[in-house]
Amino acid sequence: MEENRESILAGILSISGKPGLFKSISQGGTRLIVESLSDGKRNVATATNQVISLADVAIYGEEEEKPLEEIFKTMYKMENKAKASVSPKDSNNELNEYFEDVFPEFDKERVYPSDIKKVIRWYNQLLEKGLLNFDEATEAEKEIKEDAE
Repeated sequence: MEENRESILAGILSISGKPGLFKSISQGGTRLIVESLSDGKRNVATATNQVISLADVAIYGEEEEKPLEEIFKTMYKMENKAKASVSPKDSNNELNEYFEDVFPEFDKERVYPSDIKKVIRWYNQLLEKGLLNFDEATEAEKEIKEDAE
C-alpha cells in the first residue's frame, strides 16, 4: 500500500562527521544549511559531507527492508509515546532483545549493535523535540480511509 503523505522524517538529516541529527533549512549550489536538533546551531554541509535523509533509511530484514519511519512508529506504540526503555549504553544482548521486539525479522547478520544504538538515540532525540507524533498521521490516515469508503 503506497502512502500519499510525506514522511515525518523528511528534512531530518544525519551528516557524516557531525554528531546528532539536523533539520534542513535551505539549499544553494553545493551547500546545505542545516540546524542541529540538539543545540539549534546552524551549520553548513558541503558536497564533501555524506548527508542522509532519515526518510531514506531502512533497516535490513531477513526478507525485506523496513523503513526507519515504520521502526519509529512501532517503538512509539510499544513505548506508549515515551522514550525507549533501553539505553544505547545497555549491553549488546539487551539491545538485540529490545530490537527483536521492535522488528522481529531484522537481519541479525547485517544489523549491528552500533546500528541499534543509533536508532535508539535518533528515536529519543526526535521524540524529545516533538518530531515523532504518529497520532496525527493516524488520524489523517483514518480520514482518508473513511473518505474512500
